[in-house]
Amino acid sequence: MASDAFKAKGNAAFAAGNHEEAIKHFTEGIAVDPSNHVLYSNRSASYASLEQYDEALTDAEKVVEIKPDWPKGYSRLGAAAIGMGDTERAKAAYEKGLEVDPSNEGFKAELENLKRPPRRQAGGLFGPEFLGKLAMSPQTSQLMTQPDFLAMIKDVNSNPSNMSKYLGDERFQLALQVGLGMNIMGGDDFARQQGPGPAANTARSPPTPEPKASGKPREPKPQPEPEPMQEEELDDDEKDRMQKRAEAQKEKEAGNAAYKARKFQDAVQHYDRAIELDDSDISLLTNRAAVYLETGEYDKCIADCDSAVEKGRELRADYKVIARALTRKANALAKQERYEEAVQAYHKSLTEHRNADTLKRLQEAEKKLKEAQTKAYISMDISNQEREQGNKAFNEQQYPEAVKHYTEALARGPPEVNPDAHKLFSNRAACYTKLGAWNEGLKDAEQCIELEPTFIKGYIRKGHLQFFMKEYEKATATYEAGLQHDPENAELKDGIARCMDAVNKINRGDVSEEELAQRREKAMADPNIQNILTDPVMRQVLQDFQENPQAAQRHLKNPMIMEKLQKLINAGIVRMA
Repeated sequence: MASDAFKAKGNAAFAAGNHEEAIKHFTEGIAVDPSNHVLYSNRSASYASLEQYDEALTDAEKVVEIKPDWPKGYSRLGAAAIGMGDTERAKAAYEKGLEVDPSNEGFKAELENLKRPPRRQAGGLFGPEFLGKLAMSPQTSQLMTQPDFLAMIKDVNSNPSNMSKYLGDERFQLALQVGLGMNIMGGDDFARQQGPGPAANTARSPPTPEPKASGKPREPKPQPEPEPMQEEELDDDEKDRMQKRAEAQKEKEAGNAAYKARKFQDAVQHYDRAIELDDSDISLLTNRAAVYLETGEYDKCIADCDSAVEKGRELRADYKVIARALTRKANALAKQERYEEAVQAYHKSLTEHRNADTLKRLQEAEKKLKEAQTKAYISMDISNQEREQGNKAFNEQQYPEAVKHYTEALARGPPEVNPDAHKLFSNRAACYTKLGAWNEGLKDAEQCIELEPTFIKGYIRKGHLQFFMKEYEKATATYEAGLQHDPENAELKDGIARCMDAVNKINRGDVSEEELAQRREKAMADPNIQNILTDPVMRQVLQDFQENPQAAQRHLKNPMIMEKLQKLINAGIVRMA
């Protein structure tokens, strides 16, 4: 839809008093044609009607920026400044307007009113705020250009008692209605006077009295159409630009159709032609970028997206349009595996507009970036160097330093590329054992066994750590698992013997009560021990050992019961006499 259609919709909504809807249509028109000063002017009037003077002022400033030789822009600027209570800015706006249009009576009247002393302004009927409302309303804006109407206002301000002379003038009635919200006529007559008709630009005499009512119902007077918002007469250059924009929209639609049909070369040709006709529509750039993304021309896609963002900033384009360009750029960067740049572009896009698809793509790019960084970090040469330095530090009993080198060796040569990674885990487990960091060492020993189940040192490391943690039953099981791979290994056998000796000491009571209590407390937290103690069969067995020794002896012949009983003995929960 061309910007003129949005403007027409906005004007209609404004005339109907639907200012928020008018703002919506004018905003849509600006997105299509960001250089159309009339759209900004009309939206400024809409904001002012809602008393949103900050926004009205911003739009008015944009009007005079785009079209500095258009008097209406300075009228909008002055009226918005008056609404904000900034009389100095309003004065500057009207003075600038007179430089553009020296004969403009409205600007002269506004300046004269602004120059009055504050006391006089406060007491006058038609103060700056009142006149600002008249200037911003489409119903009364034309009145501000009529010398006889301005003389009427000046007279009433000078002598309020003279107001009665003008109450019969329809223009004066309308001014009171718009500026003060006064219903001085009442009923249907007042409604019929809403908005001046075609004769509003000429002096008016008091209305002719209507004939007395007869038996026939009086025909209602036709209500005049609301006055359209002020628009300028287009010059030839502007008409040419509007024509080109209309042609550009047709090319854009043709390009979109070709894109959907996957006729990418045709789509590019249509977008190229549209950009030649109208370089202010950044959606043409992002659409062409989408084609380049599909055809694998990623550098061209990125260039178009950068241009769209730059031009969008200049034209104050909708943040969603800029976000779309940034996301498309990030997609192209990701295709080129430039993940770090892609992540940055996705973050910028999300700053402009939060979008679920963009967030998902960001997470994917971050994952791939991490994988790429890890892959780039791998170096077996460096890994081997770090391993040697770790061995040297271990031999020199510098265990924290050794841990640092083994960790870096694993980062540079992880298991998926390093067939000897299990040895690094074993070596680091040995360091943790020396440092008393048994939990960390146990994890490394288990990782070592998982990577290489036949590597005996892994079982030795794990068994020793479990022994130091006083988990004698688990340590024994670990040593026995190692013996399955190396039945004659002396260190594994020695580990089993030490576990049995520790358990016997507990059974004989050769350990302190404090140590025994700690051991029991730790055992009670073990889920396996908890399951045994809550087993109804085992609870009966334990009760028989206390109350019926003969029955207890029969239980010892059951291998499953004996296994569970042995676990309780090893844990220090049960002591055998």
